[in-house]
Amino acid sequence: MRDAPQVDHFRLENGLAVVVIPDRRAPVVTHMVYFRNGAADDPPGKSGIAHFLEHLMFKGTEKNPKGAFSETVASVGGQENAFTSYDYTAYYQRVAKEHLGRMMALEADRMTGLILEGPEVDSERDVVIEERKMRTDSDPAAQLQESLLATLYVHHPYGTPIIGWGHEIEGLGREDALAYYRRFYRPENAILIVAGDIDATEVRALAGETYGRIPVGTDAPPTRRRVREPEIRASRLVKLADAKVEQPTSQRAFLVPSHSTATGNEAFALELLSQILGGSQTSRLYRALVMEQGVCVGAGSWYWNDALDLGQFGAYGVPAEGVTLDTVDTAIGKVMQDLRENLVGDRELERAKTRLIADMIYAQDSQTHLARIYGSTLTTGGKVEDVAEWPVRIRAVSAEDIRDVANRYLAVERAVIGHLVKDAA
Repeated sequence: MRDAPQVDHFRLENGLAVVVIPDRRAPVVTHMVYFRNGAADDPPGKSGIAHFLEHLMFKGTEKNPKGAFSETVASVGGQENAFTSYDYTAYYQRVAKEHLGRMMALEADRMTGLILEGPEVDSERDVVIEERKMRTDSDPAAQLQESLLATLYVHHPYGTPIIGWGHEIEGLGREDALAYYRRFYRPENAILIVAGDIDATEVRALAGETYGRIPVGTDAPPTRRRVREPEIRASRLVKLADAKVEQPTSQRAFLVPSHSTATGNEAFALELLSQILGGSQTSRLYRALVMEQGVCVGAGSWYWNDALDLGQFGAYGVPAEGVTLDTVDTAIGKVMQDLRENLVGDRELERAKTRLIADMIYAQDSQTHLARIYGSTLTTGGKVEDVAEWPVRIRAVSAEDIRDVANRYLAVERAVIGHLVKDAA
């Protein structure tokens, strides 16, 4: 297993944060630009604008007209992509190290030089509308997930889908995109991450020649305007029935602290709790519901730990033939209740810690994934040092810590339960 890389970080004079992650195994680099804005920063009534703008960022500039960016990446044998999350939007390329300067020049150009023409904006909006129809509107499981999140987050924008609500996407236009672009796409709101066969001195020189030429904005830096989620004291059930459902499922979700909002070691305890509860086929949920009781053919859990605001913790079960979702709910509840009442054993806790830390180390074998770890950490309130300290913080979690967060955050009266069922009609 690899040792943790020696990461360098600094800022350019215009405020651009730069992170350099050395990886000498091959003469390639991953070049990523993260912006501190995502779907949760969409203005009211304009849901989906962050994701829509991600599409539009490939429409070209005066220096690099439509298609030139992607053609350049392809011509040097590189790969590129982009993605939008709730808290950030990112663009990346993976190329041979000698082409890094060209990638920086291209990305710096479209950070300020984007050109949007009316017809192209309209056609790309139609592409996004069709994407929503294919991924959500035609998929009952995706529809349930969307409704579950809208119920879990009753006030916070995490309850709005990243792609946006269909009727609001239809109203997005050129001026909406440009206003959002001018507000967030600027060097002081961005993080440049370079992972690969290069050092900080080389990156600093190349970044200075490209990104460093971008002037600081004349208006105030962008701020995130987030509302707080109110305390809800009622459990809720969300049910979706559809003839297209092939496999019923039950899931439950809870609002919990993320690393950004947690106090003490709560977030690390929640990470271990999720691993113990449903992180693998040796987890408690899988052993109890699938292997021992036979009421499920699949079961597991998740924890969204890198949100800027409140995260979420969840568990799910896929019933075996002839088993009702109520039976699954009862079985999941009993497993979770045991974690609230009793301490995890030393051996089980040690196995969970070893598994989580090993997964983190193995993730470093992917240059792109390693860069993404730093990008998501830095755009959601963390520091470069937090990534290196993560294994130490995981090791420090006790069985009492896990029982405490289970009791504090996973009480049944705090849950939103989602049922996906086949509509016989």
